[in-house]
Amino acid sequence: MTQEDVDKLLTRAIAQARAAKIPVSDRIDPRVRLNQRARTRFGCCVRREGRYTIELSAQLAREGSERAVMQVLCHEVLHTCYGCSNHGPRWRGYAQRMNAAYGYEIQRTDNYDALGIEDDRPVRYYVVCQRCGRRLPRMKRSPLVDHPGRYRCTCGGALRVEPVAGVRAIGYEKGDERT
Repeated sequence: MTQEDVDKLLTRAIAQARAAKIPVSDRIDPRVRLNQRARTRFGCCVRREGRYTIELSAQLAREGSERAVMQVLCHEVLHTCYGCSNHGPRWRGYAQRMNAAYGYEIQRTDNYDALGIEDDRPVRYYVVCQRCGRRLPRMKRSPLVDHPGRYRCTCGGALRVEPVAGVRAIGYEKGDERT
């Protein structure tokens, strides 16, 4: 999808929100900023000096369907409404209105599978549920990776960590004192 295509979709997303009687800002930059570095987010709404710029993952623009791009753009457009800088009750109400009117599945977060694009981030660990077998990829160490016993899967199962081949096992090397 080209820059021009994405910009046209932004115009359509704004028009759809207004048709659904959602009070989006009239100070949205008509040009979407394609972020080449974004790996953990698909879109972002940036407010500077009273103007809004919508940012979109370049990977989503390249690999995503028109529907997936529209869904993310609509999500970000809703952040331009008064009182919607977060995902609070007002933002959620507007998202539900867009979902009902246009069949989107706008929610607080999205994932690669739901948007139909390949997650090519380098996985270093898998956190695996010992009950249901769900595998959660993790790109870096975190409290969940370091202490899986403190957490549970959504099914209630215990978690364990599997390092990906070639990744050093979790633990501290001699001389690495952490308190």
